Amino acid sequence: MTGTYDTDVAIVGGGPVGTALAIALAQQGIGSIVIERHPTPQPVPKGQNLTQRTMEHFRRWGLEGDLRGARTLAPGQPSAGMTAFGTLSGEYQYPWLQRARLDGFYAARNERLPQYATEAVLRSSALATPEIDYRAGWTAEQIEHDADGVTIGLTASGGERDAIRARYVVGADGSRSRVREAVGITQTLADHDRVMVLLVFRSPEFDTIMERFPGVAFVNVMNAELEGYWQFFGRVDASETWFFHAPVEAERVDGVDLSALLERAVGQRFAFEVEYLGQWDLRFALADSYRSGRAFIAGDACHSHPPYGGYGINSGFEDATNLAWKLAAEIRGWAGPALLDSYDAERRPVFASTRDDFIDRAIRDDRDFLAVFDPERDRAAFEAEWAHRDDGAQREVDAFEPHYEGSPIVGGVGSPSALGGHTMEARAGHHLAPGTTSDGVEVFDALARDGLTLLAASGAETTPFREVADRLGVPLTVVGVDADTAARYQAALVLVRPDEYVAWAGEAASDASSVLSLAIGS
Repeated sequence: MTGTYDTDVAIVGGGPVGTALAIALAQQGIGSIVIERHPTPQPVPKGQNLTQRTMEHFRRWGLEGDLRGARTLAPGQPSAGMTAFGTLSGEYQYPWLQRARLDGFYAARNERLPQYATEAVLRSSALATPEIDYRAGWTAEQIEHDADGVTIGLTASGGERDAIRARYVVGADGSRSRVREAVGITQTLADHDRVMVLLVFRSPEFDTIMERFPGVAFVNVMNAELEGYWQFFGRVDASETWFFHAPVEAERVDGVDLSALLERAVGQRFAFEVEYLGQWDLRFALADSYRSGRAFIAGDACHSHPPYGGYGINSGFEDATNLAWKLAAEIRGWAGPALLDSYDAERRPVFASTRDDFIDRAIRDDRDFLAVFDPERDRAAFEAEWAHRDDGAQREVDAFEPHYEGSPIVGGVGSPSALGGHTMEARAGHHLAPGTTSDGVEVFDALARDGLTLLAASGAETTPFREVADRLGVPLTVVGVDADTAARYQAALVLVRPDEYVAWAGEAASDASSVLSLAIGS
């Protein structure tokens, strides 16, 4: 089926990931229609921990200030994490997920605010962006894709109907993705067979209890009876409102004794008011492909997992930025034949590693620890292992460094993974660390939004790259960096993708044609 298109990209699902994708596409001159069934963001406080990498995206989109202004914590209010043993009233705690230790490797600090606040900032920006047609209150009912494009039948909340034709469709429509099902993408599931309660409560008394731990905004309470599954508190606003996750022995949470559940984690009873009560199944799901022809999926439509460690929404934003530049390159005509397939080749293994090396491993490690160590049985052995776990919690933060080593558009040895390590060196397939241009500007802000960027030390020869880029029709921006930055990057030339990942780094452009051809999937 051929004919005219209503848009380049139809995005089903206008939550944070879908809307971020639309904004990233718009910055590269690509229009989209976003189809979102909810008229307004849903007020459930999830997806709260935004990493430095995610905040770089918001800086890139010109929204960092708006997002920080929307935080529900007070200005300057700390948001540290903590792990506790037994109960919050016990004697054993250590810091957890201290991501601020990594600030020097990124061009933005991390942030904490509920997903609905993040979504509101993104939605406001999308509604003000001419390239984005944001349709709130509409549902994608039928999705048909062929060799030339995608046709989507829409129904509005008021009953109106419409149909649109797009070159591509992206399903950012959650774990029960209609797009994923319509285009026949299967999933691999790993069920932990646990029902988890999600409670949002207000309690001045609990705030008083938490005064024992100044600056702590989220805490995991370990309990041997729960076999490694978490009891997790997270602050929602500046005072009094918190959310709580915990496993329950019930198919439905409606009749669960919430006071007893909270007492088990805290070590004492306290007064609270329920603001929201829900549940979710503790399972992992990973799509067996992120692409089917002209259809792609992103965010929870690709991968879902327990909300342990704040990986979910951050992984979704990385899906969006990875896919956006590749779709833009394809639509604008400078992508090689392998570029779109590299979205799956890069992003799917990274989530599999996030699942296996971080989330599932944390559950298993906690289970093994709780089965062996108990201060009531052997205090000395427990305290020695507890101190080792404290050190390990810090190492875990550094080890989470998603990269694309060995991907089809990076090459070399290795394979894409979430497991890595932070360094200032510019490494192919890894995130680019901050630096300074020869004009004194942060390198991050000088990177091209709609093509590749070649960072060059003083005296480095860039002509071969310019000539090859002209021949291939690849947009290439050349930016000089100062001597200190070149020394930190350990390379005179660094080729950077629009998602701020290094495509190549070296001392000389001996084979610029091969380097650029690989980076664009040719």
